[in-house]
Amino acid sequence: MTAGGRWIQQWDPEDETFWKETGERIAKRNLWFSVLSEHIGFSIWTLWSVLVLFMGPEYGLTPADKFLLTSLVTLVGAVVRVPYTFAVAIFGGRNWTVVSAGLLLVPTVAAFAVMKPGTSFTTFLWIGLLAGIGGGNFASSMTNINAFFPLRQKGWALGLNAGGGNLGVAAIQLVALAVIGASGGPRVLLGIYIPLIVVAAVLAALFMDSIENVKNDTGAARDAAKDAHTWIMSFLYIGTFGSFIGYSFAFGQVLTTQFGRTPLQATYLTFMGPLLGSLVRPVGGRLADRFGGARITLWNYVAMAAATAVLVLASTQKSLPLFVAAFVVLFSLTGIGNGSTFKMIPGIFQAKAAAKGLQGEAAAVHARRLSGASMGLIGAVGALGGVGINLAFRQSFLSYGSGTGAFVTFLAYYAVCFGVTWAVYLRRPVARGGATAATEAKPQLSYAEV
Repeated sequence: MTAGGRWIQQWDPEDETFWKETGERIAKRNLWFSVLSEHIGFSIWTLWSVLVLFMGPEYGLTPADKFLLTSLVTLVGAVVRVPYTFAVAIFGGRNWTVVSAGLLLVPTVAAFAVMKPGTSFTTFLWIGLLAGIGGGNFASSMTNINAFFPLRQKGWALGLNAGGGNLGVAAIQLVALAVIGASGGPRVLLGIYIPLIVVAAVLAALFMDSIENVKNDTGAARDAAKDAHTWIMSFLYIGTFGSFIGYSFAFGQVLTTQFGRTPLQATYLTFMGPLLGSLVRPVGGRLADRFGGARITLWNYVAMAAATAVLVLASTQKSLPLFVAAFVVLFSLTGIGNGSTFKMIPGIFQAKAAAKGLQGEAAAVHARRLSGASMGLIGAVGALGGVGINLAFRQSFLSYGSGTGAFVTFLAYYAVCFGVTWAVYLRRPVARGGATAATEAKPQLSYAEV
């Protein structure tokens, strides 16, 4: 490392001797502080899913206004994931973590300034858009941590990194529950998070590192964008993470609008889904490490479709206990799917490197280059699923007065995701003469183990 700059000159996690003697300790230290920064980023990104619960009739907003507000916040969070991905290579993982954590002060302080009755809906929209930058922390954090860990541990590491970040959704809802329960206002909630943001930025500056050989490579972004698997995985990630973040924004509003719960009653229930969905994400990654990401993803979509079918039934029957139970199960399944799909990404590019005849460090470098670039694009497109979910709920409530129509749409999407996962990553092609493609002399792509 260079003195004072915390730049690591040589980094080879695939070398088991290096990993055991030096790499693992450094990688895990960076992982923990990355999780902290990303955790607070998620809290700020989903801030408005909580703030809208504070906004009673005196604010003059309709349910449709609130769904539109949260949709736009989700949209910004998705879009900024692309530049945040490549910021790691430009500035270094440590440096960008410090900057991205510090930037969270902007939407938090701005919300503190305007959060009161009489503020126009347009002002709330503009301030809400600022909170979207919290969504970008996920992309830069995942790209950074992807470079620290060997392929054999990426599922666990990326799942833990993302799961710890996702917990920020449940955390801010729990803090909001405490604030509402103590008869506090939204500014109390915002005042709690302002010093936490400063702490996260300072700790990142003190304890994180940047890897020198993770160079800015615009060619990697171009190559990742040209690869069909980037967009196939984006489609699948809409179904997992898009569902998680979309439901995180919408769950409380569905409970207050469709089931007549008060903000306090809704908050008592809404934190459970994001909490479990976050906690099981590393489980999804670990299962993917053991059994293959594609297999876990496939059967996870079956379970998600089943849970959604129960939600349709609960919605039509107006059964709140069944609705909440099914929604919490669905949240948990999104977490497992998030972990398994992100495990698939480096595995896919590792398989493509092997098919090109690359081996050892050359294959690892090639896979790391493209998987790191693709993660930002996949994360951005996946987050757009959250926009779609909120807009679907908005339209469903406008058209039918309930969320049932939206759930039917989500059920159909999960069925398509199941078909795509099987067709692309698990169905083994057959060569001429009945032999499997794996028996041909020419190297073939096989994604069954990714």
